[in-house]
Amino acid sequence: MTARNWEPTAFRVEPELKHRFIMAVERANPDLRWADGLRALMRWYLDTEFLEDGKTIELISIALVNDPGTVEYYAGDAECDLSRVMTDEWLRQHVVPHLPSFDRGRGPVGNEGTFWKPKAEIGRDLLRLFGMVAGKFNETPEIWADHASYDWVALCQIYGRMIDLPRGMPMFCMDLMQDLRQRGIRRSDLPKQDPKTEHDALADARWLRSAHRYVQGFNW
Repeated sequence: MTARNWEPTAFRVEPELKHRFIMAVERANPDLRWADGLRALMRWYLDTEFLEDGKTIELISIALVNDPGTVEYYAGDAECDLSRVMTDEWLRQHVVPHLPSFDRGRGPVGNEGTFWKPKAEIGRDLLRLFGMVAGKFNETPEIWADHASYDWVALCQIYGRMIDLPRGMPMFCMDLMQDLRQRGIRRSDLPKQDPKTEHDALADARWLRSAHRYVQGFNW
């Protein structure tokens, strides 16, 4: 896991902090409504890498980036069966090269801890990230993904069944592709991602953030 400016209690968003953030967003874009600023505060961009065999979806890695780009989260599921990952030719070629400490040496990533974590620990990290502490939450996070279906299942299954999702966690995910379709924007219009970084969950989440911000300002 790596994070910038993130500590376990950082996202217990106080009303005054929330207000200052929204005012700053509105000053940057006077046409933006207050509600849009609030959504931006709780907006996160998600990407996962996973192993799927047509019957199950097994999380390999997960990354989230917040809308301002000031906080990032990146972790690998220590419970993932890496022997199965290595037998999948596509994953071995496209995903494995991006995984830190793939030998599970538990070496530190950045200065914030280890990359590979038990699923339960990742789940607790996400709750703190979203400001959901001790069953309390400030606002429901708005989570975006690109071709979101499997990414969303991979995240939700961190907590078990859909009905086991923590209070305050949304039961759906926003999808970039659906947004493009509704707006009549072609995917080829989006900023290009460096092909060398594709299928690195953190790089993909960063690109998703830049792509969605581009779509929000698209002149159509």
